[in-house]
Amino acid sequence: MVNVTLNGTWEEDHVEYNYLALLFGIPLILIIILGNILVCLSVLTERSLKTATNYFIVSLAVADLLLAILVLPLYVYSEFLGGIWTLNTYICDALMTMDVMLCTASILNLGAISVDRYIAVVVPLKYNRNQFSMRQLVLITATWVLSFGVASPVIFGLNHVPQRNPHICKLEDDNFVVYSSVCSFFVPCPIMLLLYYWMFRGLKRWSASRKLNLMRGEQRFSLSLKGLSRERGEKVKYLMPNLSPTTANRTTLPENDLITTQLDSISEAEAQERLKKGSPKENGLKQNHCSSKGSQSKSRRVSGRERKAMKVLPIVVGVFLACWTPFFVVHVTKVLCQSCHIGPTLISVVTWLGYVNSAVNPIIYTAFNTEFRNVFQKLLCCQT
Repeated sequence: MVNVTLNGTWEEDHVEYNYLALLFGIPLILIIILGNILVCLSVLTERSLKTATNYFIVSLAVADLLLAILVLPLYVYSEFLGGIWTLNTYICDALMTMDVMLCTASILNLGAISVDRYIAVVVPLKYNRNQFSMRQLVLITATWVLSFGVASPVIFGLNHVPQRNPHICKLEDDNFVVYSSVCSFFVPCPIMLLLYYWMFRGLKRWSASRKLNLMRGEQRFSLSLKGLSRERGEKVKYLMPNLSPTTANRTTLPENDLITTQLDSISEAEAQERLKKGSPKENGLKQNHCSSKGSQSKSRRVSGRERKAMKVLPIVVGVFLACWTPFFVVHVTKVLCQSCHIGPTLISVVTWLGYVNSAVNPIIYTAFNTEFRNVFQKLLCCQT
């Protein structure tokens, strides 16, 4: 790769340039920038996408976008030189700070989404999906403040250690590697997975309970309406001139069928009219039914929205874990297991795998969300 001497100097004539880093890195940067700009523009320009959850997705896209602009170009340049750092050490510290901060921001944004989704499932009738509330603002702000707090020791001098090699850009403090990994990954991820587990379990129970309540409510209303119709029919029969229950029973079959048909039509019309104008008893029946139907309809709308959102977000979380788990496991293992041989090739592979995640999220939204896909097409085709 590169010939680095013991005194910290390196010989440029012996550099083996890694052209594969350019062939893979430059398209990756462009895909990340284009995809996440489309995500941001979609939410900001399309009214139907301006929901509370999608603002968290915008925050996640901003983290990926900053990673592609501030971190990846310098990382690709260093990889092209075979892992040698030729710039100032302060730029290296800034790069490490941004790398840790943006990676942490991505994880914490996913965690904030899971918290927001959990609230939407636990208290759906109090959750305003179509309005960006103070709760969402606090969660997004907290993710970025905490992310900077985790990464800030590097920019404040933690990397300035004795006998530091200026031609290698990495985190110099092994304790910080473990600390940042725990704060950025090993604590948030289990919490996030537990929240999603509770959400899916709650949605399953909610769906079963909603179906049962809907069936009971429809049966109660049907029986009440039939009883009201029969009651009105009897009243009309008594009010008919020269017709009593006794004589009504002695009428001929055709006449009885005709009268019964007329009385049924009168009683149903009268019942509907009374339900509109209403006595207290009938109004109570109507109001209870309408309230029940309204509540059930609202529950159905909430359930449908949350189920639609829950189809995409677990995929995003699953892909994120698949991309970043090897990175954190390898780096923590390298620190804690001094006898384990972890070569630079493996470290490079797991690092690239983590960065690929920033390009995957917009693809997931396009593949699994029809609204995002339609807006992406509209933006790419410059349609109005």
